[in-house]
Amino acid sequence: MANRHLSRSVVLQTLFEWDFRDSNKEALGEALERNAGEFASGAGDLPFMEELFQGVIDRRADLDLVIEKAAPEWPLDRIALVDRNVLRLGLYELLFADREKVPAKVAINEAIELAKNFGGENSGRFVNGVLGAVYKELGEPGKDEVSKKKKDVPYAELPVQHLGGAIVFGRHQGDVYLALVHDIFGHWTLSKGKIGDKPEFANETVEEGTIREIKEEMGLDIKLIEKVGENEYVASDPKTGKKRKHVTYFLAEAPYGEISLKQTGGLDDARWFRMQDALELNFYDDMLPLITKALQAIQDKSKK
Repeated sequence: MANRHLSRSVVLQTLFEWDFRDSNKEALGEALERNAGEFASGAGDLPFMEELFQGVIDRRADLDLVIEKAAPEWPLDRIALVDRNVLRLGLYELLFADREKVPAKVAINEAIELAKNFGGENSGRFVNGVLGAVYKELGEPGKDEVSKKKKDVPYAELPVQHLGGAIVFGRHQGDVYLALVHDIFGHWTLSKGKIGDKPEFANETVEEGTIREIKEEMGLDIKLIEKVGENEYVASDPKTGKKRKHVTYFLAEAPYGEISLKQTGGLDDARWFRMQDALELNFYDDMLPLITKALQAIQDKSKK
């Protein structure tokens, strides 16, 4: 069964690329197909993605006017790229989608979730405020409708997928540098990948898989030093539904040298940063404690 939330995430990602890079129409279609293949392979919902994406593109001028009226204190060029495109997507579904297929409340809630997942700390509240204002202007359609909810699988019963990642550091001309990757939503983050996801890797340990994944993604040969933490979140898989993604992070050292980023739809850059500059970057909130802990460990080792 097609996963509409995942499909909206792919559309948002492509809208972000379009807005950021000012792509032409030919490139837009290629970007959507690439992102769908990368993040929603097998979802069987490409027609929905194409219709939603093209609808937002075609109605962009109208949608932007609505945003300007609903949030007059926020000129479009001051709204973060992610938030701006979440609003366009949400407004398109709220104003132009078939209400029987996408009730107003569903359009708003989906946009809020996208903002929370991919935007900043206040993105969810901001999107909720703008779409809520438009919803009230429309007379709150569907307010009294009661939708049937799917039975939720208890968290403890969700299947678990293991991943490994690393805070990679290297030394260059007396300074310590961190190797980080950048995603298309504007955040610097840690390189990571799936453990044992293919038959040939079925018996690998988390440590072995992490070393392999960092090599594949950034082209760096790392040496694991110590485990620095774990985190877990729920994600939707187009074939199997929701699953828990459990990530184990390590502190790792690598020779300072050229980073060769594996080209994927989700990442657009990878660089070395001096350790003292790293905390000034735009990280996801759940990454900061791990990175701070790793930086402290590096400093402690440097003093010995």
